[in-house]
Amino acid sequence: MQQVRKGNIVILTGAGVSAESGIKTFRASDGLWEEHRIEDVATPEGYQRDPELVHGFYNARRALLQTVEPNAAHHALARLEAEWPDEVTLVTQNIDDLHERAGSRNVLHMHGELLKARCPHSNQTVTWTGPLHHTDLCHCCQFPEPLRPHVVWFGEMPLLLDRIYQALSEASLFIAIGTSGNVYPAAGFVHEAAMHNAHTIEINLEPSQVNNHFDEHRYGPATRMVTAYVEELLAGRKK
Repeated sequence: MQQVRKGNIVILTGAGVSAESGIKTFRASDGLWEEHRIEDVATPEGYQRDPELVHGFYNARRALLQTVEPNAAHHALARLEAEWPDEVTLVTQNIDDLHERAGSRNVLHMHGELLKARCPHSNQTVTWTGPLHHTDLCHCCQFPEPLRPHVVWFGEMPLLLDRIYQALSEASLFIAIGTSGNVYPAAGFVHEAAMHNAHTIEINLEPSQVNNHFDEHRYGPATRMVTAYVEELLAGRKK
């Protein structure tokens, strides 16, 4: 194992980091997401066909999110950000707020945020913690538009990519946690980091689709593996 004692760190997290908090991973092996077809609840076309179905789906997830708590992996990553001497950038594919609630501050939500709604015309966002319906309108346009979930659906461009690629270009260490490796562009971040000579490590329950591109691998529950690795990083820095 290469010991990293300094330099910027970029961490990519996926559904596996929040699973132990009680948030289901993205989809089951049958292609369904919490008993819904992906095409019905996670595409612009599905939203156009039946906006209230889509709103109902995200309303249920929003309500669930407010009943769960950050787990040990979230808290370990917040501790790493607080104690590491250089910059730690946390890029998440998750739309929950568990990283922030654990104390992380430098978080880039590339797939949006569940507790926000967005005007589809101006792209302005507002905090939204309760149910959202097609009758809820924005306050930013002359002719108010129905607000939509601030979530990146299939067929839409992920957010904040300029900032993410800038952070990857300056990283000494890239860590991917709880990701499947089959959704791009996130699955390609390991290549980007390696191109700039970062050490790369995968921490996952099982090997991802791109596991052979990482320098180092650790497999097991996120709460155990992430906590242990953060302890190693911070202990190594003090040597």
